[in-house]
This record gives sequence, structure tokens and C-alpha cells, in this order.
Amino acid sequence: MGNVFSQSFPPKSLFTVEQIPDLTGQVIIVTGGNTGIGKETCKALLNKNAKVYLAARNRFRADTAIEWLKRETNGKTPIFLELDLANLASVRKAAEEKEQELHVLFNNAGVMGTPTEQRTVDGYDLQFGTNVIGHYFFTTLLLPTLSHTAKNSSLTRGHTRVINTSSSAVYYVPKGGIIWETLGTDASSLQACKALGPNNLYYQSKLGNVLFSNELAKRYAEQGIISSSLNPGNLQTELLRHVPWLIAKLISLIVYPASYGALTQLWSGTMAEGENDNGKASPFPTT
Repeated sequence: MGNVFSQSFPPKSLFTVEQIPDLTGQVIIVTGGNTGIGKETCKALLNKNAKVYLAARNRFRADTAIEWLKRETNGKTPIFLELDLANLASVRKAAEEKEQELHVLFNNAGVMGTPTEQRTVDGYDLQFGTNVIGHYFFTTLLLPTLSHTAKNSSLTRGHTRVINTSSSAVYYVPKGGIIWETLGTDASSLQACKALGPNNLYYQSKLGNVLFSNELAKRYAEQGIISSSLNPGNLQTELLRHVPWLIAKLISLIVYPASYGALTQLWSGTMAEGENDNGKASPFPTT
């Protein structure tokens, strides 16, 4: 519990967005870039001259975020990439729209506390399907581009990066880790999800982020792909939209703003020191 407490109330960060180096020429994708820490991540990257793809499933909400980002960055504009992580056909289509280079992929999007009966288009639990399976498939499709960029771009120092947003929720994962019976698409899987409950389904999805990130690091390090996961901290974001109103209100009194939560993944994704994080899970939301 000490780890959970220290991460819930961290010291002030020594890292600021002003320390991010110039990112001119770098192509970066941020999933869930239309809201919360994803939007703040896009803002910081745009201010450092990166070419940013804001990946989101809702065009209207993405356009709203893009207008906000233009105001906040003196007219710099991210490129909308339609991506519904709960629909594998949409994931494939988004990956096919990629450029010839990709320097950093922020697997940032997620859902939390959704009703257990809600499923992805392909029939999976919505939380694991969105948070883990969708990102796994998207990343897998982009691996050739990430590897090519690592080997051929003068901007990468021989490495590209995949940054996976996890959570301190991994400390609450069900005993035994991931409950595999919940990961199917049949009726028995749905019943297993109902028995486990929405909170535990979220916890195991965040563990899934860490396990995927670690395995990616093992398999693709020799191809120049750095993969790390992190806990952004306890934040005021739209992840709370499925939480009961009173609980969400109480939580909002003790959490941090989204801009604070973006710092860890920005550090991992842009700073030279982040190259040392391959296969690691960053436990603290500050650096």
C-alpha cells in the first residue's frame, strides 16, 4: 500500500515541458489525443514542433480538441486520425493511413469502469478490448514502420519508442493476475466478466498494458524499438465518466490536473534518458 500512497501523492515534478527538445521532423501518434492527458501530450509535442497525429474515434470531439490545441499553441494543428480501438477493422484502417516514418507511438487512450455487458465490436470485454487488444493490434501493425524509422531516420539515435499508459490500478489486480476466462467473445466470457465486475476488469486491463509493453521490449529491442509503460498518476480526466457522480466528485477533490499526468509519458517519449526505459514500468507520475 505504500507504493500506492506515494504514487497518489507524489512530490513536485523536476521535469517540465520546457525541457523537451525540439522535435522538428518527428512523426508522433497519440491515441486518445482528444481529451485528458492525451490532449495535454499533443499540446506539448506541438509546441516542440512535432508532426502530431491525434487519434480518436469521434470526429466531432476530435475537432473540438484540435481547435483548443490551435489556440493553445499559436496555430499549430495536429492531424486527425480516426481510430476506434473497440473495432479492429477501424484499427487496421487507421494503421494503413500511417506515414513512411513513425518516431513515437503513445498508446494513451483508455476506458474505465464501463458496464460489464458492454463489448467491443468484435465481442471482447470493452475495457480489455479497448485498453489492451486494440492497442496491441495497432502497435503490431505499425511495427514495420517503427523498425524502419529506427534504422533509417537521422532523428532517432537508432531507436523509436512505444509508450504505454498503464495505472497504479495494477496493484489491485485480481489474485492470480489476468482472469483468462473473461477474455473470450462467447456467453461464458460475458458471465465471467459480470462475476469479476467492472473495477477488476479495469485493473486487469492495466496489468495487460504492462505485460504487453514488457513483451514488446523483449521481442523488438534488437530492431531498435523501445517499449515502456507508466503510471500517469491520479488525475481529473474523462476516465471518471462511468464512475457514480458522488464518487467522481469526491475523487476530483484529491486528484491532479491532466497536464500533470502528461509529464511522465512526455519524459519517456521525448527525453534522451527515456532510451534507458526499455522494458520498464515507470512507477511514479513525476520525474
